[in-house]
Amino acid sequence: MGLLQDIIASWQATYSAWEEAKLLMDMADEEHDRESEVEATAMIADLSAAINAQELECMFAGEHDTNNATITIHAGAGGTEAQDWTSILLRMYLRWAERKKFTVSTLDLLPGDEAGVKSVTIMIKGRNAYGHLRSEMGIHRLVRISPFDANKRRHTSFASVFVFPELDDDIEVEINDKDLRIDTYRASGAGGQHVNKTSSAIRITHLPTNIVVQCQNERSQHRNKDTAMKMLKARLYAHEKSLQEDEHKELAGDKKEIAWGSQIRSYVMQPYRMIKDHRTNYEVGNVDSVMDGNLDPFIKAYLLWKPKGSGMN
Repeated sequence: MGLLQDIIASWQATYSAWEEAKLLMDMADEEHDRESEVEATAMIADLSAAINAQELECMFAGEHDTNNATITIHAGAGGTEAQDWTSILLRMYLRWAERKKFTVSTLDLLPGDEAGVKSVTIMIKGRNAYGHLRSEMGIHRLVRISPFDANKRRHTSFASVFVFPELDDDIEVEINDKDLRIDTYRASGAGGQHVNKTSSAIRITHLPTNIVVQCQNERSQHRNKDTAMKMLKARLYAHEKSLQEDEHKELAGDKKEIAWGSQIRSYVMQPYRMIKDHRTNYEVGNVDSVMDGNLDPFIKAYLLWKPKGSGMN
C-alpha cells in the first residue's frame, strides 16, 4: 500500500503544480508580464520531465521490477579498446544512478591491463532499479576512432551487460554444496591494506551451469561469501527463467541466440554520432547526453516495446 500511496501522492502533486503553472501563465498573458511568463515556462518544462518519469513508473509490471539490481559488465574481444569501452559503460550507469538518487556499491572489479576495466559488478539500490535496468541486458557495440590507435583507425568494440534482480528472501533457489567450487584470492581493487594483504575476496563457480560470481568489496571473507551466494542465487534464478523463455520461443518458432553479432544497441561516435537500440529502433543523436546517464528515453522505448510483465529481461 505504501508504494501505491506514494505514486498517487506524486501524481496529485504534479496535478497541483500543473494548475499553478496554468494560472501563472494565464495571468502573464492577461497582464503582459514577461517575468511571470518565463517563470511559468520553466515550471511547465519541469512538469514535462516529472510526467515522463511518472509515466515510466507506471510501466513496471514485471515480477521483480521493484527490486534492487545487480549489473555485471564484461569486456569483449579487443584488449584495451574493449576494456576502455567497459569503463565508459560503467560510468554511464553510475551517472544514471546518480541522476535517480540511487545508491551504488561495487561488488567486484577487475582492472584492464593498460586502461579501462575487464569486468565489473555493481549493485544499484533504489525503487524499481531492476525495472529500469532490465532493458540494458545484452551486447553493447561501440564504433569510434580508437584513442589507443596511433594511426587513428576506426574500431568496433563490444561489451556484454548482465542485469539481475536482488531476490526477496521468500524466493527459494535450491543450491547443492557439492555443485560449488569456492576459491579465495586477494582483492585487486581499493579497500586499504587489509583487503589487499589477505585472501578476503571470494569466487564461487556453480559447476552444473558454469556460472561464476565473485565479490571483493567487503573486508570480511565471510561477508563477501554471503554477498556472492546472493548473487549466485539471482543468477541461477535468471538462468532458469531464461531456459523457460527459450523453450517457449522455440515452440513459437522465434528462438534467437544471444551472441556477439546480435547486439541490442550500437553507439556510433564516428563517422557520424548516433546511438540506436536495435530492438525498438529508438535512436538519438545526442551521444554525450546518453553517455552522461540520460538513459530514460531508451528505457521507456524498451518498456513500450516489450510485452508488459514478460520475462526476466
